[in-house]
Amino acid sequence: MSERLLEHVAAVTRVVEAHAAEPQRILDESAALMGRLVAADDWLPEEMAAPHPDFYRQYLLYGDPLERFSLVSFVWGPGQRTPVHDHCTWGVIGMLRGAEIDQRYRRAESGLAPDGPARRLGPSDVATLSPAAGDIHQVRNAYDDRVSISIHLYGGNIGRIARHVFDPASGEGKPFVSGYSSHLVPNLWAL
Repeated sequence: MSERLLEHVAAVTRVVEAHAAEPQRILDESAALMGRLVAADDWLPEEMAAPHPDFYRQYLLYGDPLERFSLVSFVWGPGQRTPVHDHCTWGVIGMLRGAEIDQRYRRAESGLAPDGPARRLGPSDVATLSPAAGDIHQVRNAYDDRVSISIHLYGGNIGRIARHVFDPASGEGKPFVSGYSSHLVPNLWAL
């Protein structure tokens, strides 16, 4: 683990320990920490930046042993996107390379409707999400000709959290658990 990444994990651990009952404060302080992490692009191991030709990858960078948070790299191949989904926990997203488009959704009378305009995240940009503020969205690589990489911090072990994929037309959600893309596991308790 690089020194920059190790320092980030230690700082997030301190924030989560100090403010366990204050999710908004965790979000605010973790967003500032994420901004510092993604301000440099010299720390992500190459094996955690490898794209797949057909679908995005979610590589576990660190899983807290008490499952208070997890840190992952999302690697977006050209034109790749998520389905519309939720997280059921707080999250902080920092853009490391390239750009992504984030479209938030809200429940409407019939199905889901866009919740404001899509937001473009470029290098060093940071965004947050939480169930309290609405965490249903779809994310896609902003580019059709190159890889983009974002770093995500989530409350809990995001690879094990039961979440939902939504049909935007009906608003119906189906449960899913994402898991992780890599056989490389930085800490065994995060499986």
